[in-house]
Amino acid sequence: MHYYYMDATYILVLIGALLCMAASAGVKTTYNKYSKVRSMSGMTGAEVAARILNQNCISDVSIANVSGDLTDNFDPRNKTVNLSDAVYGRSSVAAIAVAAHECGHVMQHENGYLPLKIRSAILPAANIGSKAGVPIIILGIILGITPFANLGILIFSLAVLFQFVTLPVEFDASKRALVMLEEYGILAHEEIDGSRKVLRAAALTYVASAASAVLQLLRFVILANGNNRRRD
Repeated sequence: MHYYYMDATYILVLIGALLCMAASAGVKTTYNKYSKVRSMSGMTGAEVAARILNQNCISDVSIANVSGDLTDNFDPRNKTVNLSDAVYGRSSVAAIAVAAHECGHVMQHENGYLPLKIRSAILPAANIGSKAGVPIIILGIILGITPFANLGILIFSLAVLFQFVTLPVEFDASKRALVMLEEYGILAHEEIDGSRKVLRAAALTYVASAASAVLQLLRFVILANGNNRRRD
């Protein structure tokens, strides 16, 4: 019997893992560097978020403090900008950049940003794809049932698609953040470069995740096709 995990395609998984590790290390290093740089305005992440929301006349979005490291997010379901401990009460360039980024997502939601709508629409299918796709693929390959494996690949592709749709959403949120930080005078011109580096490093983690997902998908396609050729 051929075991799906005993093959040279593991190199693809390894490459994906290394990309994600490098991106994660990069964002932590960059964030740690600029988390030590206090902004000239002295505003905390929470104050920056409040300022941006107020500047855009958005009164139905709340700001909350959540635990964890880099767990910041905007939840459109309850309209809450969740800021981690390292962002909520800190006045560093890094904290301000992250807070503004999450407000960038708020602005996307308010403006009906198309990629965000698409991402929200495919999220349920992507969740199914990430949870059910791989087990179906593995079972199909082990049992030698190529159509079953191909079904799993199709389902898993939805999760990969979600990763790619996420890219323009994250890049656009960062772009909006940088514009607002400078336009509203929250950061001085010379501080914008630091915030840009923080957001760029964070964006690269999404790029690495998308690349890793594609490599994993490619591996499964190779395995399924190889299994089919052996049966022939």
